Amino acid sequence: MASGAEGAAAENGEKDYIMEHLLDGADLHLPPPWHHLHLPHLELFGFDISITRHVVMMWFAALLLILAFTITTRRRGLVPSGLANMFEAVVLFIRDEIARPALGEHEYRRFMPFLLTVFFFILTCNLLGLVPYGSTATGNVSVTAGLAICAFFAIQIGGIIHNGLFGYFKGLVPHGLPLPITILLIPIEVLGLFSKPFALCIRLFANITAGHVIILALLGLIFMFKSYGVVAVAVPFSLAIYLLELFVAMVQAYIFTMLSAVFIGMAVHQEH
Repeated sequence: MASGAEGAAAENGEKDYIMEHLLDGADLHLPPPWHHLHLPHLELFGFDISITRHVVMMWFAALLLILAFTITTRRRGLVPSGLANMFEAVVLFIRDEIARPALGEHEYRRFMPFLLTVFFFILTCNLLGLVPYGSTATGNVSVTAGLAICAFFAIQIGGIIHNGLFGYFKGLVPHGLPLPITILLIPIEVLGLFSKPFALCIRLFANITAGHVIILALLGLIFMFKSYGVVAVAVPFSLAIYLLELFVAMVQAYIFTMLSAVFIGMAVHQEH
């Protein structure tokens, strides 16, 4: 009975170890001697608006981006160098490989600020989650839902600006179809308006969370079995998954940005 209780306690401890690093919380993980920094609990009209771990990471990501772009754009020259050169390459890639093909020559400029903001913000949040004592805000479904809602409004605004309010919603259903098919397609197309951002939300959340679960589970095996043999297997595999997560962090930022541009382009150019 005692051994069974100890095993259950170890299993619960392992679950707590994994969930502690995945879920949002009211404290920050810090190196010794601080270990934990408790964040303030705030309420407004009965609503909990507390500053949480993921909120702090989003603020930190935004601050890093503001500082990075402020520093790199302070000295303007014909030939950028260093960090400015890297940022310019990424901006040109998003413009030429994502925005222009999806939105067209006359519409891409309008949505470039949104696409660039989404890409760099998601990428920074993803990478911060791989830093020791960091936390992945994009592994929180509330954060990815917020990003998806922004994409949803960008899609609708783009379609309405280009086609007009009545013309946009009228263009959701192809013309010239029999009345029964038209009636059947209307709820399907309306549902499609919400399924696109929902897919963006779940795809980003699931892919970012999955990698962290694998890494934490592999490292947790070391503490569960307390064996050097497990260390020899778990550490190399964890390192391999960690390197893969670096790649996934960039890919998921690209996919979210690319699909957002494609969905906006579909709303803008309904005739295609």
